[in-house]
Amino acid sequence: MSTRREDTHPADDPIVTAYALGELEESERAAVETRMAADPRAAQAVAEVRRAAEQLEEHLAAQSAPGLTDAQRERIEGAARDGGQRVIVGRFGSGRWKRVAAAASVVMVVGIGALLFQRRFAAPGEEWLAARRASPGSGAVTLGRAERASTAARYGGRTLTTKGAPAPSSESIIGAFSVEGEAESFGHVTDGLVDDLSGEAYDPIDGNPFLRAGDAPLSTFSVDVDTASYSNVRRWISDGSLPPADAVRVEELVNYFPYDYAGPDGPHPFATHVEVAGCPWEPRHRLVRIGIKGREIDEAGRKPSNLVFLLDVSGSMNDPRKLPLLKSAMGMLTEQLGANDRVAIAVYAGAAGLVLVPTPADNRWAILEALERLEAGGSTAGAAGIELAYEVAREHFIVGGNNRVILCTDGDFNVGVAADGSLVRLIEKKAQSGVFLTVLGFGTGNLKDAKMEKLADKGNGNYAYIDSRLEARKVLVEQMGATLETIAKDVKVQVEFNPLAVEGYRLIGYENRLLAARDFADDTKDAGEIGAGHTVTALYEVVPVGAGLEVPGLGPLRYQENGRPTNAAFDGELLFVKLRYKEPEGDESTLIEVPVSDAGGSFFEADGELRFAASVAAFGMLLRGSQHLGKTTLDEVADWALESTGDDPGGYRAGFLELIAATGELRKE
Repeated sequence: MSTRREDTHPADDPIVTAYALGELEESERAAVETRMAADPRAAQAVAEVRRAAEQLEEHLAAQSAPGLTDAQRERIEGAARDGGQRVIVGRFGSGRWKRVAAAASVVMVVGIGALLFQRRFAAPGEEWLAARRASPGSGAVTLGRAERASTAARYGGRTLTTKGAPAPSSESIIGAFSVEGEAESFGHVTDGLVDDLSGEAYDPIDGNPFLRAGDAPLSTFSVDVDTASYSNVRRWISDGSLPPADAVRVEELVNYFPYDYAGPDGPHPFATHVEVAGCPWEPRHRLVRIGIKGREIDEAGRKPSNLVFLLDVSGSMNDPRKLPLLKSAMGMLTEQLGANDRVAIAVYAGAAGLVLVPTPADNRWAILEALERLEAGGSTAGAAGIELAYEVAREHFIVGGNNRVILCTDGDFNVGVAADGSLVRLIEKKAQSGVFLTVLGFGTGNLKDAKMEKLADKGNGNYAYIDSRLEARKVLVEQMGATLETIAKDVKVQVEFNPLAVEGYRLIGYENRLLAARDFADDTKDAGEIGAGHTVTALYEVVPVGAGLEVPGLGPLRYQENGRPTNAAFDGELLFVKLRYKEPEGDESTLIEVPVSDAGGSFFEADGELRFAASVAAFGMLLRGSQHLGKTTLDEVADWALESTGDDPGGYRAGFLELIAATGELRKE
């Protein structure tokens, strides 16, 4: 399918680039200037190309510039002499910009192409970095307000820019870190691509089928507070493609959004809310929403934190969406910490090393400078990094505190222990130390999503995918307590369906969180964690008795084998919800029980939180091509979401509406 030039993003259009570099005829220049007057993005793209090209030329002119060997410099000079500019845009003329274009084509391949091709991601920590250069030794610099003031973004859309952000300097891309006290260089530019970005890895997902309540009255699963799938799906759609079906984990889409559930007012660390309403995509069925709200903790009540940032600086992280964004994200988190918190930084590439020993978090200068020195290069010894990070966390363990490793990676481990099963067993062993794990995924092309989700699951932690600075702010600033501070661990849910009221049911999502019924009361079985202020939502589609249930592959039963019903079966209850959890440092679980009846309300009479969650679930099922949605359309899903947006703090639900619209456009292509 061809793309009209006026539909192309200006920064992707070679004509706009040629205009910025002064290589167009007068008539062509006039056409671009007309476009710039009508499209602010075009003017911004021109300014960015000019700024980046000037920095690149200055970089090449500096004979002492780090990162380029003599041989690489000769390749660039030779490319300029030989007319290598065609590699980039194919129509630069002679002179100054010819040299810049040729240089950019080679430099992109050898690893610093971000200087010219970083249009959608701002330089990491630009505010504090500029202040440091202007006034070295002046102490910590406050992040946050300036970034918020300078950032214009639209969640779920195709635009993500930072106004006024300078192109990253060579210092922000080339650096060094210390390995066991010795200066060692990682990520210096090498010939060719550092990694084969051949594909992303997702575990296959088979949607949960309908089950007969008479055959299987118990449904048991581990809670899941991961949100990675939603931001990853958003990244796919914003980049102009529908995501692969296995990238869509419906429960993570639903749980990406905060819900207005009341918090606990009793002895338990979370409150449970259950509601029953009509099912919007199948009127004969009922929709059951189980909502959990974790206890909020204010800054004064927050436990002291012992954090180890475990950062992947291997060659596969040499990308504007990876290491620069990672640095920015960790800088945001650092700004939220205080004198009672400690931060250490461990890194791994071909080997693992400690960049920063545990340091009081109010010494932000030391932490941010350590982040700034990081560079990408080499292979990926992830297991060695995990061993080191947990060792540091255990050595500085805070009894009664928040002890956590924060792993930032694309998941592409390829040295030492690399197989999923071996890494999972390693993490399971480390989780017994009382140190929790947060996994933050970065980048595209070779994202090992399945591996990272498993590590977070087995490491008593959570998994988020960071596709932008705004997502980093959501996860690490706005929801820092939920991300970092666990209030309940090994949280399990078991629902018992009354066969006198329920013919069948299916759990929507949570396919890789299912547990055997006997695991519910087994305190040795691992389950999910809930952080401070977290909301967790699960949805069941229920087939009432008499509505008719078709189970593929199974014919009608001749005899009922449920046994005689108990007296409770006649009390009008639809189902019975049980939850178990442990205190963060406990070994024995506590039981919560909630009987649930159905008042018969319609979908449109239900609470707005249920209706919005249902719309997100339906969107996920549409992306997965679920057979259970019947003839439900994307327009209907958009209507359900629009009518239940509510107050929408943070604008996340508005972003979801934009994501639906962008999906609709892609489906038309």
